[in-house]
Order: sequence, then C-alpha cells, then structure tokens
Amino acid sequence: MTADRVLVVNAGSSTLKLSVVEADGRSSGARTLQTVTGGLPPRVLAEELDALGDVTAVGHRVVHGGESFRDATRIDDGVLARLRSLTTLAPIHQPRSLAALDAVRDALPDVPHVACFDTAFHATLPAAASTYAIPRAWRDRWPLRRYGFHGLSHAYASRRTAELLGRPIEALRTVTCHLGAGASLAAVSSGRSVDTTMGFTPLEGLVMATRSGSVDPGLVLWVQAEGGLSTAEVSDGLEHDAGLVGLAGTADMRGVLARAAAGDADATLALDVYVYRVRTGIAAMTAAMGGIDALAFTGGVGEHAPEIRRRAVDGLGFLGVALDAGRNESAAGDSVIGLDGAGVASVVVEAREDMEIARQVRVLLGGTG
Repeated sequence: MTADRVLVVNAGSSTLKLSVVEADGRSSGARTLQTVTGGLPPRVLAEELDALGDVTAVGHRVVHGGESFRDATRIDDGVLARLRSLTTLAPIHQPRSLAALDAVRDALPDVPHVACFDTAFHATLPAAASTYAIPRAWRDRWPLRRYGFHGLSHAYASRRTAELLGRPIEALRTVTCHLGAGASLAAVSSGRSVDTTMGFTPLEGLVMATRSGSVDPGLVLWVQAEGGLSTAEVSDGLEHDAGLVGLAGTADMRGVLARAAAGDADATLALDVYVYRVRTGIAAMTAAMGGIDALAFTGGVGEHAPEIRRRAVDGLGFLGVALDAGRNESAAGDSVIGLDGAGVASVVVEAREDMEIARQVRVLLGGTG
C-alpha cells in the first residue's frame, strides 16, 4: 500500500492544523481550524477535509507513546485504548490529540490512520541517559524514565541537516536545537537519538517561553511546604508563569530581545539565562556523543533569531563551532550558516514535523520514505 497524499493532523490547545503532504514533499493544502470546548463540529470538519481533497492516508501527531510505542503505529481500536491509558503521562496534550484523532477517523473511515509520536524518536536513549536515580520501588511501580519530546522535529532536523551538507546521516553526530515556545536539544548520532534535554515531562531541560526548564526538585518541595501551595498551583506556576514570562514578563522572544537591546535589566537577565542553558546544553549533548559534526537550529526562535544563534555558540569555539556572521544574519529557510573551514557545520532548518509524519506514514504503509 502506498500513501501518495498524506493528511497530517496536529492538534494544539485551541487549534487543529490540517495539512496535505504530497509524495514529493510538497505541501498542497493546509487549514488551521479554531476549536472550541467539546471539539470541532463534525459538519465544519467535513467541509474543511473536503476542501483539501482526497487523501490516501492520515498521520496523527501524538505527543506521548509511553513505553509501548517506539515507532509509528497503524491505529485500530486496540491501539486507541492503549493510547487513552497513557493520558496521565501527558494530561494536557494527549486528550487533544485523541479528540482530533477520533474526529478525523470518523470523518475519513476508509483510509488508514497512523499515530506518529513525539516520544518515539527518543526510545533509543541508552539506559544511562534515560534512567532517573530514584527509589527502586518507584521505578518498579510506575513508568518513570526520561522520555524526551519534540522527537518528530528532531528527527526531521537531523535528516535535513545531512541533506543540506551532502553527507550520509550515518556519518554525522548532530546536535539539534528545537527552540520555540517549547524548547529542547537532542544528541543524534548516526540518525539515532542518544540524549535529549526534556525528560519524564516537557518541563525538564531548557528555559522556555512559559516553562521553567530544569529546577532543583528540592526547590519545589520547599515552595510547597513554605508557601502552602497545592500541587495544581505549583504545576501551573512552572508550566505557565515561569520561563521567559517569569523572568521578563513576556513569553515573546522578539520582545525580550528588543527590551534587552534597550537596556532593560529583566529582559537582559532572561536572555542571559536562556542562552546559558542552550549553550551548556549543546556542550552536554556533544559529550553524550563523544564529539559533534553538525549543529542545527530549528523552531520559531531557532529559525528567526540570529542573535540567539550567535550568542548560543559564543564560547563553543573549543568544540569547533563557528558561525559566518553574514550567513547567520541573512539566513532564510534551510541554510548553511557555519564559517567555511569550521570543524563543525552549522545550519538552520525549517521546522517541518508534517514532512516527518508523512515520511513515517509512508514507511509504515510500505511506500518510500
């Protein structure tokens, strides 16, 4: 079975994104639908799907595959039941993905539907990278491990980096930097993820737009005890009131950069903290692979903020990373931004999770990848 026209379904907090990816990688149609409580009316969804035309398969972005799903998986009722059982691992994202999956599956019952997971790319993490040093009784009772996220983006960015450089992915050690509202790094060796900055949840790792990134768990316990905060209050603070918004009062990196340039102290500190985490994270990912051949920036910030890229690599010259100032400033779309002769190739890659989902669907259904 081949999948020439793949409909990619990506459910967000208030939107449902639909895009059609052709066999040659072109996006031939896209819709962003505003959802409401209770989901999207079936009639509206049917009209939008009809406008996109016939498709041969559907790929659904699903955030969490737990320990069960390590690859793209064709959806049936049994798979759906297992996905629903993972909701406690991703209580915010999983219900949205499953609601969209149900709606589109009902609307298009005669084509194969495939679940593609953000966690699956990181299923190859070695035990040393995926294991928390927590009580054995906890690990025996619950599936507590570092899962990692943004896997669809990291997978695409690492593959596209190899294409841009004209080198086989099997020969590359690449650090991929997905910098957007959510942010994470991955160490990709020979096309396989061997480490990443996010962990059991997307809270671990880098400073993000509204998420804290890694904090001392003792700090959380202290705040709960000292301030009498509930679990829900702490969760809300770390998820929605931290990160750039907690440091600078805005989640928009463009605003942080503009205010820092004007001398605003809070924005300057926010920028310094953000970049420090990215820079030290790149070095840590490099150590996980024993070296680095390529550095890739993707995501909204990674693609469109040359100052963040420049500052992130400052101090990484000892690894062989060096940017060409002109290329970095003028980069648009997929671009090589590294200095000629640098030991590490540096690139910008447009985030295309839809391309990665379509590729995984085609591989699963027997078409070309």
